[in-house]
Amino acid sequence: MNFDVLKSAVADIIENNNLDVDSRLKNICSVLQENVSYYNWVGFYFANHDTKTLHLGPYVGAPTDHTVIPFGKGICGQVAESNTNFVVPDVSAQDNYIACSITVKSEIVVPIFVNEKNIGQIDIDSHVINPFTKNDEIFLEFVAEKVATLFK
Repeated sequence: MNFDVLKSAVADIIENNNLDVDSRLKNICSVLQENVSYYNWVGFYFANHDTKTLHLGPYVGAPTDHTVIPFGKGICGQVAESNTNFVVPDVSAQDNYIACSITVKSEIVVPIFVNEKNIGQIDIDSHVINPFTKNDEIFLEFVAEKVATLFK
C-alpha cells in the first residue's frame, strides 16, 4: 500500500465529472478499503448543523445502524464538535464510543471543512488494534481536502 498512489487514485475519482457526488464518494471508500488492509469500514458522515446531527453518507463495509449520530456522541460526534482529527488506537478504552461491531478494534475520524465550516467527516474502522500512523492521518487529511472540493 502506497499512500502516494492512493492520493492519485482519489484525485482521479474526485475529478471524474461523469459520476455524481455520492458515486465518487462511494468509489473513494472502495479504493481505500481495497488498498489498505486495515481499513475494514470506510465511510462518510455529513453534518446537519440545525439539528446538530451527523448523517451517514456513502460507505463500504459491514452495515451499520448508526445512520444518524448526535454531535458529541461517539468518536464521530466528538469530531463534529472538536473540529479535530480523532485517532482511537483501542476503542475499548474509550468511554464515549458507539460500538458498531465487536470486530471493530480501532478508529480514525478526520473532519471535512468547506469555507472553514466542518461539513462532515471520513470515518475508518479497523479490526486491528492501533494500526493508524501519522501517515494515515496525513493521507486522510488529503482525502478530506479533496472531498471538500465537491461541496464548494
